[in-house]
Amino acid sequence: MAIKQKSKVYPREIEENNPTKETLYDKVQKARTEYVWAKKIPIEYLRPFENHPYKVIDNEEMQNLIDSINERGILTPLTVRKISGTEYEIISGHRRFYATKKLGFEMIPAFIYELTYEEAVIAMVDANLQREHVLPSEKAHAYKMKLEAIKSQGERTDLTSRQVVGKLESAELVSETESGRQVQRYIRLTNLIPELLNLVDEGKIALTPAVELSYLNDVEQADLVEEIRVCDATPNLSQAQRLRAISKEEGLTPERIGEILAEEKANQKPTVKFSVERLQKVAPKVKESDLENFVMKACEHYYKYLQRQRNRDAR
Repeated sequence: MAIKQKSKVYPREIEENNPTKETLYDKVQKARTEYVWAKKIPIEYLRPFENHPYKVIDNEEMQNLIDSINERGILTPLTVRKISGTEYEIISGHRRFYATKKLGFEMIPAFIYELTYEEAVIAMVDANLQREHVLPSEKAHAYKMKLEAIKSQGERTDLTSRQVVGKLESAELVSETESGRQVQRYIRLTNLIPELLNLVDEGKIALTPAVELSYLNDVEQADLVEEIRVCDATPNLSQAQRLRAISKEEGLTPERIGEILAEEKANQKPTVKFSVERLQKVAPKVKESDLENFVMKACEHYYKYLQRQRNRDAR
């Protein structure tokens, strides 16, 4: 099926030597303002980006998008690159592509750009990071893909697997909004097994503890997932650091993981709070620093009183 050329498509200029000076995403956006024509492409000619790190989820947000497209059409064309005679790879617009397929559309408007694979990766990552909600796992794989693309273009890379490093030039090339150290932390998450990475996406494990857990081997991570289920608890930073240290020194067993997870965390210990003013009404001469001891002694005396009352009633 031939594609009718309804409008001229302008490939944007690419700066070969330093794509990070003006990001490819910026250039695509600039080109859109200069050339507003988009080409309609048969939907069967479109392909999702290879190893696309962003999840397309059929949820309430997707249904809202489907309803919007069904009512008003696609307001923002997709961004694609040509990869063969009739095939186009999507750089930006995977959710719109999914929605139009669900609606049964045959054609979809798109901006077409001539990009190498590495340039397309950088443009894809930058475009999708503009979304309002980006999961930690999505950001982790996106940052890793972009760093590898920059490396393939001959950029200098100093990224290591350490959580905090001294040289951050390459990591800082990956994001304009997050520090090089933060980029490195996210990339470390790609070493987590899917079950643990899902817990990070769900907010049950924080970023920094997750980085520490990424140093465990796959067997230890699988054991950790099972112990998390059994103990109904996830590791905090201190526990994650100990798990990493034990893994490095002697190896982790399920029993040792369970012991650490079963520990009572400081923020899980129940506490009782009293108003100082309220206590001073019944103990006006007691210093504020001695109020805790006063309360404990009062409780002990009251407990003994209750014991005597029970013994008396039992006679």
